[in-house]
Amino acid sequence: MAIRLRGGTAPVDWLVVGLGNPGARYAATPHSVGFDVARDLASRWELGKPRGAFNGEYYQGKIRPLDVGTDPIAVGVLLPQTFMNESGRSVGPARGRLKTPLDRILVLHDEIDLRFGDVRCRLGGGLAGHNGLRSLKQHLGDTAFGRVRVGVGRPEAGDPMSVADYVLSRWRQPQADVDALVGDAADVAEAIIRGTRLL
Repeated sequence: MAIRLRGGTAPVDWLVVGLGNPGARYAATPHSVGFDVARDLASRWELGKPRGAFNGEYYQGKIRPLDVGTDPIAVGVLLPQTFMNESGRSVGPARGRLKTPLDRILVLHDEIDLRFGDVRCRLGGGLAGHNGLRSLKQHLGDTAFGRVRVGVGRPEAGDPMSVADYVLSRWRQPQADVDALVGDAADVAEAIIRGTRLL
């Protein structure tokens, strides 16, 4: 549960960024799984409806702490609406306005090099050819931000579908399995924000 803030874009302790492509054409596709995880977090934290800010959909609030007597955690959840390869045009200005340290930005993104269902996290690292991460590096000046890597897999050997078509097409997996993956990734992200899991 969260304490909602009314209006404004006050500084936040954590900026959570879900990567994806806007529009119905790209909904329910592996490449936009970051959007799904971000929306799951906004829902479980009861952040209400998003508003337009930073060229994206933006939620903001404060998460009630696990331990009584500690301060609430101010969070922003951003879904850039600039298309994946221009995500940095949204996240860069958001970071500046919200005064968020680079290591307190947590990016949720699809990862084709992890099998479907795997979720891993790390701080910094390479770009692995991911256009969204490449844009973030360009606009943030570094790659030292946190990541929740959501395993979506890739076409099997002999499958004629290209990787690009695979990630931009509807999920092949059952919806229940996709929902479980999104929930697992949201659990990992929440644990990082709350400090019960390290990057």
